[in-house]
Amino acid sequence: MSDLLKGNTGEWEMVIGLEIHAQVISNAKLFSGAATAFGAEPNSQVSLVDAAMPGMLPVLNEESVRQAVRTGLALNSKINHHSVFARKNYFYPDLPQGYQISQYELPVVGEGKIEIDLPNGDIKVVEIERLHLEQDAGKSMHDQHPTKTYIDLNRSGVTLMEIVSKPDMRSAEEAVVYVTKVRSILRYIESCDGNMQEGSLRCDANVSVRRPGDELGTRCEIKNLNSLRFLRQAIDHEAMRQIEVIEDGGLIPQETRLYDPDKGETRSMRSKEEAYDYRYFPDPDLLPLDLSEDFVAAMKASLPELPDVRKSRLVSEFGLSAYDASVLVAERETVDYFETVANGRDAKLAANWVISDLFGRLNKTGTPVSQSPVKAEALGELIDLISDQTISGRIAKDVFADMFETGKGAAAIVEDKGLRQVTDTGTIRAQVQAVIDANPDKVVDYRAGNQKLVGWFMGQVMQASQGKANPAMVNQLLKEIISG
Repeated sequence: MSDLLKGNTGEWEMVIGLEIHAQVISNAKLFSGAATAFGAEPNSQVSLVDAAMPGMLPVLNEESVRQAVRTGLALNSKINHHSVFARKNYFYPDLPQGYQISQYELPVVGEGKIEIDLPNGDIKVVEIERLHLEQDAGKSMHDQHPTKTYIDLNRSGVTLMEIVSKPDMRSAEEAVVYVTKVRSILRYIESCDGNMQEGSLRCDANVSVRRPGDELGTRCEIKNLNSLRFLRQAIDHEAMRQIEVIEDGGLIPQETRLYDPDKGETRSMRSKEEAYDYRYFPDPDLLPLDLSEDFVAAMKASLPELPDVRKSRLVSEFGLSAYDASVLVAERETVDYFETVANGRDAKLAANWVISDLFGRLNKTGTPVSQSPVKAEALGELIDLISDQTISGRIAKDVFADMFETGKGAAAIVEDKGLRQVTDTGTIRAQVQAVIDANPDKVVDYRAGNQKLVGWFMGQVMQASQGKANPAMVNQLLKEIISG
């Protein structure tokens, strides 16, 4: 399917680059020992460094460096053994220093690339331009007083990794898939919790439009998108806005815009600054960051099995489809759950139960896998009862529903409710014969060539047995008896 947009004067192509701001999992801030816990009382996690008191000097947090390097490696990116922190002279009302300590010409992580799986089955490579470390700003609160703005500096100085992509995406869908993939990798390696609702992962989208094959158009940056839904909506709206302006004879100014989810539109925030507007220069209080080969090697060794590698293994070792494997590896705790269920069992059956039955109920109740009332071992036990023909697949659905509601084990529910499958040939033969004797007209129709009636007879027998009769035996005996 084409990603080209239809305007009044022809087709247009959108070009998208993303900047993901990911808060590093660390007990301290980038340049101070202040705590970073979410939800603390305002201004209760602010050191003298964060408050920019005179004479306070920043001290680099090694854990932040570790996490940045691990993230760069997980994103297939070049690690720069020599990097420099710079001052970005950009006024934030909630950044007491009056400048932000970031990285500019020499970031800790250079170019890289990741693969994303598109809904149509295609694989697309999105290149990464850089990953650099920087400190977050505080938070301005405009709803605490009718005429005053309050400042909470708890977030001031918290470590951010800014992951900058190249302008490789051509649709809002691709952008959403890219952010989802990066978020998954960050959560796998535990460098960022990826919680967009709490603001620990935010996204800026650079959007421009052009005629297919033309030079790049003027881009506008949409700031602080904190949900995938808003990201999709903002990109789609902004692209169409730019097309309308150009087709009406106007020009697109390079600017920063905000997305208003209530109105479903973007609005101008300020003209877009260029690098020279920030007057970058190396921070005189911080030495260059020099990493040894041993340090980088240790960070690489600390990485878990990453999503792409794990997906390939699920396909090769477990025989899963690429689609099922990609669904399972999206979250580390999900694929861990699956592998526990599948261990020593029919992997495809296990995948069906996890993806269809478990995910269906978890999504309906908004419950994460880690809090599932049906633990992986318990679902494995249920699959064992199906495999050894203790219960039928149909009965298993009811048992699973009971397990999800009560937290009880499968075997206990089967025993308590007397749900064991009937496999006695004599009993099943009698049930089949009773249904055939009660429906002579349908027997005549079947023998006249209406083979589809086998399914109807099957349903009648299973209903008569309350679902306990072994379906394979019912099918075999039914065809044997009804054929005369």
